[in-house]
Amino acid sequence: AQRLAGAPQRALGGAFMNQLAATQNWLRRNLFSNVFSSVTTLLLLAGALWWLPGLVDWLLLQAVFKADAGACQAVNHAGACWGVVAEKYRFILFGRYPYAEQWRPLLATALLLSAILASGLHLLPRNALLAAWAAALPAFFILMGGGRFGLTPVGSDQWGGLPLTLLLATMGMLLAFPLAILVALGRQSGLPLLRGLCTLYVELVRGVPLISVLFLASFLFPIILPQGFSIDVLLRVQAGIVLFAAAYLSETIRGGLQSIPAGQHDAAAALGLGRWQAMRWIILPQALRAVIPSMMNSAVSVFKDTSLVTVVSLYELTGSLSLALAGDAEWRSFHLEGYLFIALIYWIGCYAMSRFSRGLELQRGLPRA
Repeated sequence: AQRLAGAPQRALGGAFMNQLAATQNWLRRNLFSNVFSSVTTLLLLAGALWWLPGLVDWLLLQAVFKADAGACQAVNHAGACWGVVAEKYRFILFGRYPYAEQWRPLLATALLLSAILASGLHLLPRNALLAAWAAALPAFFILMGGGRFGLTPVGSDQWGGLPLTLLLATMGMLLAFPLAILVALGRQSGLPLLRGLCTLYVELVRGVPLISVLFLASFLFPIILPQGFSIDVLLRVQAGIVLFAAAYLSETIRGGLQSIPAGQHDAAAALGLGRWQAMRWIILPQALRAVIPSMMNSAVSVFKDTSLVTVVSLYELTGSLSLALAGDAEWRSFHLEGYLFIALIYWIGCYAMSRFSRGLELQRGLPRA
């Protein structure tokens, strides 16, 4: 009876020892694998112990959280003034969108994020997911633009903040992906003219920074249009982002296509599949699976590069913060806290995409990095 009574304690002790051994192995493998790694780990630990107390004190202990400009000025930057976020968060998140109508961009953002999360977490079967996207995107534009169902019209020049950032990044990748596949296939085509045109497009776009593409789309493109004919600036900027992202993404996909062994082509031919059938069912799925991490890097870059649209007078998150503080002398000096708030939003988005990428890698059987 005593032995039976002591069995759970021994099992518990064994599980604890196994966990301890696993932790020691992880530390030895990742942090103390050699002398250089051990010294680096100890230096980083010492730096964290020296730096973190002051950071925690500034971020939390001495911080002002209420929207009180006088209290923030009394602290005199000895602590963070999170009151600027509490005071300006609606302007930061929604930009110049009419205050009384800001429930519309909130709902539009929620719908778009729901579709993105349903895709990333595999919450819906494929047909239901396609239906969700087919409903979410039109609903987003109807809510943001208005003019239908009794909604007050709001011009795209008043869109801003988080909805604009999500729109530019999401549509940028959704539209760039099929274009990138076509360009990658075109660069491997046996037709010299098609291959040359695709190569020229990729090299031209990759040879200039994104900001020059945005200037071209925003300022130069309207000049060459016929008089009296105009295209909305948001549409022009979105097209520039799509073309820029597609050029980089096409090279990623082309690298994946080149990584497929020639035996796969021979096997497809032996099965009686034509060139396009083999590409659709055998070659392209393997190529895309091999470049999942690189494609997600492109998605992260597009998400962060949306901050550049401020230079063409489209005020996404960072631009909305600049507008919120530009005409308010009481809060203008506390811009650092506002940028930290925006940085947190960008970090959450980028981390979520990296976890989604890792989930796809594990689901497709790719090896751990």
